Amino acid sequence: MSTAMTTPVGRMTSLARAELTLLGRSRGTLFAALFVPLILPLSAREAAKQMDLAEVGLTLGTVILPASIGFSLLYAVYATLVSVYTARREELVLKRLRTGELRDTEILTGAALPAVTTGLAQCVVLAIGCTVLLDVGAPRAPHLAVLGMLLGIFLCVSLAAVTSAFTRSVESAQVTTLPVVFLSMIFSGMFVPLEILPDRVASACELLPLTPVITLVRGGWTGGLSATEALGPVLVALVWTVGGVFAVRRWFRWEPRR
Repeated sequence: MSTAMTTPVGRMTSLARAELTLLGRSRGTLFAALFVPLILPLSAREAAKQMDLAEVGLTLGTVILPASIGFSLLYAVYATLVSVYTARREELVLKRLRTGELRDTEILTGAALPAVTTGLAQCVVLAIGCTVLLDVGAPRAPHLAVLGMLLGIFLCVSLAAVTSAFTRSVESAQVTTLPVVFLSMIFSGMFVPLEILPDRVASACELLPLTPVITLVRGGWTGGLSATEALGPVLVALVWTVGGVFAVRRWFRWEPRR
């Protein structure tokens, strides 16, 4: 074995290549990761047309673009990884990997790389597409948009690992992912912007995992989010991410559930 392959980067890269091959053989997971995030923005567009967005200072583009990125994170990263972690655990792959050089963090990261890469690529494609087709324009605060997407990636990976701990099979992953997926789609500002909701409801929705991501991405394009206003969403996202990492260390399963 070459020296490069004994480094953490080499080991994770090797694992990611193997995971990419396995992911390509799972048609259901692949379809959900690649095509569902591209279809859902059409539904969000129809829903947004029924809202009085101008009254709250939004446009169709500034609603659909962050929602599209949110859909990619939910399906290409979160839902896909719940299935991946669950499948590899039940197939004893995770247990075997732990007997080699790979550390626990390397195993989880390497297995996540294909889904994360797919999610990031989709986010870029959808952002460019929405910018062109919906006349959104270039982001006025690109650092906020990038920060939002990166926080979303880390958050979705940690949430996926936690959810997989309570998922018995790949088939049941379709059920265990529903709470995060539906709560995020309905109350995190994807289908319905928080600006339209009553203040008390909006304040509660701001504490959901994906809400900070949508807020930061939208603020990155509109430029309407100051440094002070961005601090709150960043802190909420960090709390969820740190909590997710703690939960993974506490409850993640490396052997099949019996």
